[in-house]
Parts: sequence; structure tokens; C-alpha cells
Amino acid sequence: MSNAQIGRRALLRGAGGLTALAALPSLSACGSGTSRSGADSGGKGGKMVVVRDSGGSYGAALQKAIYTPFTQETGIQVKVLNLDDAPLLAQIKQGRPQCDLINNSMMSHTKYVKQDALEALDLDRVKSVKSARIPEAQVTEHAVAHAFYGQCIGYRTDAFGGKKPESWADFWDTKAFQGSRAMVHPDGDLPELEFALLADGVPMDKLYPLDVDRAFKVLTRLRGDIKKFWDSGPLPGVLLSRQEVTMSTVWDGRLADLQKQGVPVERQLNGMRRQFSGYAIAKGAANADNAYQLMDFSLRAESQAALVKFFPSNPSSPVAYDKLTDKERNASAGAPKYYDKGFDADVDWWLKNESAVTKRWLEWARG
Repeated sequence: MSNAQIGRRALLRGAGGLTALAALPSLSACGSGTSRSGADSGGKGGKMVVVRDSGGSYGAALQKAIYTPFTQETGIQVKVLNLDDAPLLAQIKQGRPQCDLINNSMMSHTKYVKQDALEALDLDRVKSVKSARIPEAQVTEHAVAHAFYGQCIGYRTDAFGGKKPESWADFWDTKAFQGSRAMVHPDGDLPELEFALLADGVPMDKLYPLDVDRAFKVLTRLRGDIKKFWDSGPLPGVLLSRQEVTMSTVWDGRLADLQKQGVPVERQLNGMRRQFSGYAIAKGAANADNAYQLMDFSLRAESQAALVKFFPSNPSSPVAYDKLTDKERNASAGAPKYYDKGFDADVDWWLKNESAVTKRWLEWARG
């Protein structure tokens, strides 16, 4: 999972969340966070594009795999701003966006559209959408997905006498798979109602619309065994490595570093929930032409594959996986061998119901 998702739920709860954000004052220099210019980016003729990403190891990987090669090919300097939604939206609403291209979750982009904060895309200017064969479901009038992160089961391989959990039913089975559990807090991501329903026997293709009452009944069965609700990407790995829990929900790429360190952890991708991140252009962007060029470059199958070499990304382009080594491909949750094991989060359903579900979840967690 990319750092782009960390903490976003705390800012964007419900379809009305951005309305409140729009009232916040704009911040100079694109608000909070940091900025950096692309390495080797002496742009020809002063050409520039400003892109929002979330920074951290994800931002560093984007710099190496995307921004620097883009500048070398086009002469367009890339300036990066690590910016939360609140100041960015405020700037757009005031007609003074400091960012041109926005790398964010597709769900957040949908919320921006409701605030008239994104440009409608001219897909004829993004040729890579077709060449990379981006799935139609991940191409909207205002945004195009470049990758997804999967929420799945993480577990200690030394905890169950050689047995391996194979499903969400096993996650709920604390007799056969003993030990404490960890699940997400709404400040970390969407509540995990889908996993409860899968554990209760609902087929993956029949999840939506979610049966909220049934999901909370199933969650209640596990409540006493949930030791921690995590609100940041690294925390599930910390809990597993310290043996505070034997299983946790986790973003799929978060266990790779622990495995390299010899920690006995593994992921189970059956029933994985996929959420996509994508690119959109800010309404009134000063460098819209350059933003289109960077978007087109970033969505190329070659670019998406290059990012995998620096960060555990799951490309939206099926063509990208053909450009990976067997080891790289098999490590990705988007590989063909894994893809049918998971499902896409229904963005429309969550947009309509996130606020109410989150309120109910908080009441449920307090007991």
C-alpha cells in the first residue's frame, strides 16, 4: 500500500467531508508538508509541472521511477508537494491551485468531483490509457487509476503449528487459529465490513450493497479477541513482529520489509479488498498541458512496472506485469495468479454510506 493512503480517512469521512474542508483557509506554499524539485531537472525553457503526492518512501520511489525519467525525456521540471486534502481543496475553491496533477485515491477524486475541484479529462491526450489497457472501471471522466493497494490478512507463520489461514473465516476462528487479532480503525482506512461478511459466508461477488447489520453482528463475535485497532500502515507489522497479535488486517505491501528482516510473517490474499489510486488534474491548473504529459508518462505500462522495482506497488495496467521478472510479478498482489482472489471496493456504496458506517463503528468499538 502506498503512503498516499495513510491518514486520509481522518480527513475524508463521508461525501460531505470535503465541503467542510473547503471552508478552511488556504496555506502558502501549498500548505503543509514538504516540496522538492525533481533530480536532474534543469527544465528546458523553464517548463514545469507541480504534482501532489504523499512523500515518504512512496514519494522517493516515484522520484526515481517516474519524475526523473520524465524530466529527462521531456525537459519538464517536476516539483512535488506533499499536501493534505484540506489546503489543496481550499486553494482550488479559491481559484489558486498550487498543484497541477494530483496523485490520490480514486475515492478521494470522486469526492473532489462533487466539489467541482477537478478538470474533466480529455483522454485523447492520455494515449497510455489504451496502450497500457487500464481497466474501463478505473477510467472516469476526471481520473485514471495507476495502481491499487490491497487490504488482506497478515499472520505469523510460527503461530498455528504449521497451519495456514486460508480465508476470513479462519481469521474469525480463534479456536483453530489461536491468538489476538488487530483490525483497522476508520482513521486508517474504510471499516472492514466486507471481511466480516466474507467470514460469515457471503460470496465475494454478492457483497454489495453491504448488509451492515449482519456485518456488525459478525464483528461483535470477534470483538473480544481484537487487541488493537490500527490507524497507520506500519502498525500491523509492528504488532505481528512483537507477537502482540497472531493475525491482523494489513495493507498487502507492508510485510515485505519484515520478511527481509527474517520476521516469520506472511500474507493471505484470498478475499483481499482492492482500492485504487489515480491521477487527476486540479481545476484551474496553471500547467495543465504539462500535467497531461506527466499523467500520460506515469500511466505507461513501462512506468508502472518501473515503480514496482522501487516500491511494492500493484499496477493498474495488466501489461505492466509482463514487464516484471517472475519474482517481482509474484510479489505483487495484482499479479494474474492473485487477482481473482480479491474484489474491488465499491466506491459509490462507500461514498453514500461511509459517514453513517463510521459513526456506527465508533459506537461499536466503544462497546
